[in-house]
Amino acid sequence: MKDTNAVKSTSLFELDGNPSLGRALPISLQHLLAMVVGNTLPAIVVANTLGDRISPQTGVYLIQAAMFIAAITTFLQVFTLGPIGARLPVIMGVSFAYIPVIQSIAATDAGLPGILGAQIVGGAVAIVVGLVIGKIRRFFPPMVAGTVVITIGLGLYSVALNYMAGGGNPEINPNYGSFANWGIAFLTLAIVLICNMYAKGIIKLAAILIGIIVGYIVAVALGMVNFEGVANAAWFTLPKFMPAVAAIDGGGLVFPGSAVATMVIMYIVNSVQAVGDLSSTTIGGLDREPTDKELSGGIMANGVGSIIGSLIGGLPTATYSQNVGIVAMTKVVSLKVFKITALIILIAGFIPKFGAIMLSIPQAIIGGATVSVFAQITMSGMRLITSDEMSVRNTTIVGLGIALGMGVTSINEAAFASFPDWFNMVFTSSPVILATIVVFFLNLILPKKSIAEEQAEREAMEQGE
Repeated sequence: MKDTNAVKSTSLFELDGNPSLGRALPISLQHLLAMVVGNTLPAIVVANTLGDRISPQTGVYLIQAAMFIAAITTFLQVFTLGPIGARLPVIMGVSFAYIPVIQSIAATDAGLPGILGAQIVGGAVAIVVGLVIGKIRRFFPPMVAGTVVITIGLGLYSVALNYMAGGGNPEINPNYGSFANWGIAFLTLAIVLICNMYAKGIIKLAAILIGIIVGYIVAVALGMVNFEGVANAAWFTLPKFMPAVAAIDGGGLVFPGSAVATMVIMYIVNSVQAVGDLSSTTIGGLDREPTDKELSGGIMANGVGSIIGSLIGGLPTATYSQNVGIVAMTKVVSLKVFKITALIILIAGFIPKFGAIMLSIPQAIIGGATVSVFAQITMSGMRLITSDEMSVRNTTIVGLGIALGMGVTSINEAAFASFPDWFNMVFTSSPVILATIVVFFLNLILPKKSIAEEQAEREAMEQGE
């Protein structure tokens, strides 16, 4: 009996397993490689969107803050704090899903203070959702959640392609659309695809990171990289209270109603998506469904982490699906592995030169690396949608949601010039928000009919003729 307990206590495949550092560290590094690029890229996108409205130091700090908040929220999940935290093997990080929304807020006068202010309210809403998730879960079937996810992916394509062309404002970027930018972008994409399709193990898991490294080396050789920011960055710094806000106008957070409304909707959607990730984690790693307590604690931890993040410059977080995939593939669920990963992420947050290096990556490389990620987000949404019945009712709801969501961001802004600013921010600034609202309410309003019921109706009509 003692020997059995000893084996269990050092197992990688038990939640409370305590494997040796030598056995745990390689898996921890796998999780780090799978999340580190995705965690920093949203901060890079926001820094580039804000442009001259923030200092280069603030841009670097946004990346550091992304590492801080990823580590803090992951620690909340694996250690728990009262009812907060799932105590499951998950990795948290800054989410791509929020990019369309935070870009639209960044483009307004509210800027970064508006993003962080709206994030506090969104985090509070996530905590409430965590408390009542068992009761509202039925309002977000796979068809609804999938439409939202697929719209997120589609809405990010223009971001990736703009970056592949060189990023920034074409009117002031003389190299926008150059062969050098497109060449380095497609080289990066090719490396990512080769590693993802042909490699195995850690090389496959780190495909995006390897693609960026190869692209970066070539860009350095071509003189496309400016190292001034790296040279000026410090080696060590501590988290700062609202540094990004102070760097802009010396004021505090702001809470524009339209920005808050869009962020709240995104946090509700993200909470439902977290249910899917947490369920995939327990099914793939523990061969069981998550408990209501685990779902509630996991969503609440994300809300608390987002509130903390808004106070130190960290952007909205979410569970990382790529790390869920690693859990399902390896079956390694020891929380010690995830604690080690969170610790390494935290250490990276204390090193400004890490953020400066990330910010020095040419935008064409970022675009080449992320376009495949956005494609995977889109296909994940499609898989969710098709897990429901593809009845006429459901396809109508999905089609209208995507059509209206993507359509409003594809036409000229003059089409909505007669509408108030708050309406444009909530309904036309991001395809995700309108698509979410459309599919959510149509799913509630339209009568539920299965394929069999629709077929029976058609047969009855034919017989009536």
